[in-house]
Amino acid sequence: MSNGKYESGNRKGNEIFIGKKPLMTYVTATLVQLANEPTVVIKARGKSITRAVDVAQIIVKRMDSLGYRVASVKLGSDLLSSEEGEKPRNVSTIDVSISRSK
Repeated sequence: MSNGKYESGNRKGNEIFIGKKPLMTYVTATLVQLANEPTVVIKARGKSITRAVDVAQIIVKRMDSLGYRVASVKLGSDLLSSEEGEKPRNVSTIDVSISRSK
């Protein structure tokens, strides 16, 4: 259970949630969204944060000719409790906004 913004009901069209799929899956999904939206937010928490940073860097550095940039980075944490009744714990989160350069 989460009390944070990563619950499935809160999803917006310009958000990409990073999980355990191959890295290029998220790069492709982000590029498709950037074709339709001026800004896309790459979101991750816990161990997926490094993958989110990798996705953002691939888009900004390797797709340099397309003119994308990191607009903002937001760090935070969510309080998660497991289903086994363990005490709640904080899990780090990151939101990286990618937008077209003007």
